[in-house]
Amino acid sequence: MTKASMTRWLTLGLALALSGPAVQAQPAPIKLGELNSYARWAAFTVPYRNGWQMALDEINAKGGVLGRKLEIVSRDDGATTGDATRVADELVSREGVSLLFGSFQSNVGIAMADYANQKKILYIAAEPLTDAITMAQGNRYTFRIRPSNYMQVGMLVDRAKASGAKRWAIVAPNYEYGQSAAEVFKRLIKERVPGAEIVAEQYPALGKIEAGSTVSALEQAKPDGIFNVLFGPDLTQFVREGNTRGLFEGATVLSLLTGEPEWLLPLKDEVPEGWTVTGYPWDEVTDPRHKAFVDAYRAKFKDTPRLGSLLGYMVVHMIRDTIERAGSVETDAMIKALEDAKFDTVIGPVTMRGIDHQASMGAWVGKLVLKGANGGMTDWTYQDGTSFMPSEAEVKAVRKD
Repeated sequence: MTKASMTRWLTLGLALALSGPAVQAQPAPIKLGELNSYARWAAFTVPYRNGWQMALDEINAKGGVLGRKLEIVSRDDGATTGDATRVADELVSREGVSLLFGSFQSNVGIAMADYANQKKILYIAAEPLTDAITMAQGNRYTFRIRPSNYMQVGMLVDRAKASGAKRWAIVAPNYEYGQSAAEVFKRLIKERVPGAEIVAEQYPALGKIEAGSTVSALEQAKPDGIFNVLFGPDLTQFVREGNTRGLFEGATVLSLLTGEPEWLLPLKDEVPEGWTVTGYPWDEVTDPRHKAFVDAYRAKFKDTPRLGSLLGYMVVHMIRDTIERAGSVETDAMIKALEDAKFDTVIGPVTMRGIDHQASMGAWVGKLVLKGANGGMTDWTYQDGTSFMPSEAEVKAVRKD
């Protein structure tokens, strides 16, 4: 062996010795595509993002699923149907995500359901509430976690029976969610409260309420019951004007979502006590698993959880369980794993009904009360969603798939 050859062998040996044992390549992560209205509806979606991030960290700390870490690729959907479908296409085509989840506004949720059906990709609607997502526009690729308008309105109407109110007024934002909730209320109040009638309807543009004229129109109708679907800044202005003019005095008020911390906290000491609402009394739910979630959330984010926080946390854990049961991220396998699946969540058992892909997640129903300088809920109970779902006959009558 020449001196030059020996030098080359010595150099190679030294390099191999310094490199140490070969490092085994980690399997590629499972990519999940998430989109939501972070800029437009930060009050709900930022806590929601905190929730899914906390779940993601917990799952990956335990090794992920199927031996692979989860990765969530998140985008803002612009709170419009056009932006949402464009972003969804980027997530699917460029990022190669295995499924899509999220969305806030109901019109965006419907657009996403249509996209999922066209592209044959799984879409899990986290927040959109319109019944169309699991009814008339429902399809085999779309599933929903939160209780629908039909379910939550049904919970409120059950509480209206004992009030004696017969002359009802409706105020709702003029887009898919508000229109859907109003139609359900008109149907259910007449079915379940004999003699009930609708005497006024107001549909202000989303985010552009003229509270004075809206309250004035309701006053003129002299209702003894009001069904409210407003949220966000529209709700705050409506409550302030209604309180000032005495609109709510002596009236039974049913209000969707107003007990959720996202919309209740901005009201501060103007909270309209006595309203019957759906919401989330996070500080009073004593189940150990839920309390552990609350404690972990507060420790991680130095803030109290919102309903969005709980929802984001639940959704990602349910996705983890679905992939585990499916044994893969193949779309058909995940669909089969979701249909009629039972999930053990931090709020108890939740089932994904196979016929309409609607989860049985329920809602807390109670009355608003002022607690110090802020509002809260009292006399509340958790209503399991199973008892408030549309019948299978109703589902079959409207679904086209």
